[in-house]
Amino acid sequence: MVHPNATFGAHHSVRDVVRFHSGLFVVQGAIMVLLGVAALIWPAISSVAVSFYIGWMFLLSGAVGLGLMVFAPTAGGFFWALLTSVLTMFAGALLIWHPLAATLSLTLVLTAFFLAEGMFQIVSAFSHRSDFPESWSWMLLSGIADLVLVALILAGWPGSAVWALGLYAGVNLISSGLALIVTASTVRNAVGRAQT
Repeated sequence: MVHPNATFGAHHSVRDVVRFHSGLFVVQGAIMVLLGVAALIWPAISSVAVSFYIGWMFLLSGAVGLGLMVFAPTAGGFFWALLTSVLTMFAGALLIWHPLAATLSLTLVLTAFFLAEGMFQIVSAFSHRSDFPESWSWMLLSGIADLVLVALILAGWPGSAVWALGLYAGVNLISSGLALIVTASTVRNAVGRAQT
């Protein structure tokens, strides 16, 4: 059983971290909003950009895995590590060289991701309602926006895959960025009022 004082301390540490780094959170939120607007203006281009981004992440991850095997070739699970690294690089190469074909499967993966993220944000909003009483609703709205997007993409499937990645990225960046800005600003303003 968690002691009530431990929970109280955890809530205050979250609020203290947000207050201490509020400037960085506001800057991060503003950058996310700007990137989100760009993604909404050009959703098809953004969809291809997401495919490229994930492709390069996979390719580099696989290359790093192969590189690590050079330094530890006798480590346990050598064959499994080799197979995983090669498959990761292969998947990355496919995403980079065939980004349009990859958008369909990536859209399904991101739909599942945003479904999970939306539910997590909604649960977090209610969990930290007492920590951020003035701004928890923004986190809640961000989670709801993710769930609405999931419903829209699934309703228009498979034609929605062409623009879905860009739309997902844009709306998610804007809603998450606004949630960061509002939360950080509210905490900073509350601390400023308490000190005067």
